[in-house]
Amino acid sequence: MNLVATTERFGNFIISTTEQWGRSWIFLYRTLVALIKPPYRPFLYLQQLLMIGVNSTLVIALIGLFTGAVLAVQGEYTLAKFGATAYTGPAVALSLIRELGPVLTALMLIGRAGSAVTAELGIMRITEQVDALRSMAVDPIKYLMAPRLAAGLIAMPLLCAIFNVVGIFGGYCVAVGLLGLSSGTFMSEMTSAVGLVDVKSGFIKSAVFGLIFGWVSCYKGYTCGFGAQGVNKATTQSVVTASVAVLIVDYFLTSVLTRVFMD
Repeated sequence: MNLVATTERFGNFIISTTEQWGRSWIFLYRTLVALIKPPYRPFLYLQQLLMIGVNSTLVIALIGLFTGAVLAVQGEYTLAKFGATAYTGPAVALSLIRELGPVLTALMLIGRAGSAVTAELGIMRITEQVDALRSMAVDPIKYLMAPRLAAGLIAMPLLCAIFNVVGIFGGYCVAVGLLGLSSGTFMSEMTSAVGLVDVKSGFIKSAVFGLIFGWVSCYKGYTCGFGAQGVNKATTQSVVTASVAVLIVDYFLTSVLTRVFMD
């Protein structure tokens, strides 16, 4: 009897997970279609860019500054063992541009703006504002979800660029000002080591992470359960799911992009 109950619970879990996975892909398809179909409401897109992108600039720049500083300290300490402190600049720049910039920007934006998007949409759903839009013949996917997804796609690469620039500046200040490395060596080695393929790789990652950010945060808010507990659960699931998805997708993107650009 226990075996039957366990099998039933496992089967229900598989069915429920499959249904949720399918609904999320349908939701993404509907949102992408809504992005390209008129009517267009530029004010809604600018409003979300302000909330998601502009308002996150300060925290992204701050994290980038200290990330670059830490990379410079750790890089100089490690490279000094091999007599290669001249390569501190390339180590800082490549680490930021190819990997840490896109990933840390995505994680910070998910924590700051993704949770807010999910909570906002969840509250709109439980207070029946979404149903009110339907009663006025306004598609909630077009009106609510598309601007937030577009804002994530646009803001993530731009914030990643800010993160990288400020991070390299922080690494330069620490390496040259505190560790005594040559300014010319730092800059010349960095510019010779960093290529266009590295920048492309970082921006492709950040664009994909922007899609994950908008997709997960909007879907969790749109399918939020009722009550304060439902909003709380949806917000927590949004942050956790999007963060884990970013780290998993980052591995596969790194593997694919490395092979593509090396070939």
